[in-house]
Amino acid sequence: MTIPFILASASPARRKLLQTAGIDPIVRQSDFDESKVPLSDTIALVTTLAQCKAEVVAKQWSDGLILGCDSLLEVDGESYGKPSSPQEAITRWQKMRGNQGILYTGHALIDKRQDQQLLRCGITKVYFADISDEEIAAYVASGEPLKCAGCFALEGKGGLFVEKIEGCHSNVIGLSLPLLWQMLKELGYKVTDFWNF
Repeated sequence: MTIPFILASASPARRKLLQTAGIDPIVRQSDFDESKVPLSDTIALVTTLAQCKAEVVAKQWSDGLILGCDSLLEVDGESYGKPSSPQEAITRWQKMRGNQGILYTGHALIDKRQDQQLLRCGITKVYFADISDEEIAAYVASGEPLKCAGCFALEGKGGLFVEKIEGCHSNVIGLSLPLLWQMLKELGYKVTDFWNF
């Protein structure tokens, strides 16, 4: 079966996850204005943002599967996207250290061939190490936390500061591979249909 698989995200981490799983997606950034979705419920927010991103990109295709994703980290009942400045990243890490957070990733999969759409949310609990101010400053100075919704990259330097996770590992990186497998199955596809041999 030849059907295009389009990732509606410019995230290198999401693209790499898909490639590691055998899917080499066509990447199309949505440029959707996230401020248009003023929802306070975290699950509703990430799934709606994922849906909006996928729908913007889906308009450009007559065939294929379009995957949109959006992630937020909730700590002490407050949700966070990417930090807007190094100072914000430092303040956030001071709240995160020795604490735990919940990483929510909304997934929207649009099937243009069958005119169907699925929305799901991956939820993973993350336990952070009690790192020092010096380590926080050095990590933020590396620039990595500024590119990530949770202010850390599990697959990068941030992985040093995560003591354990409960739930899907890849969800923390930005895309739950087991959840994607389930969604593809629900639409009647086999993940192997998208493998590039």
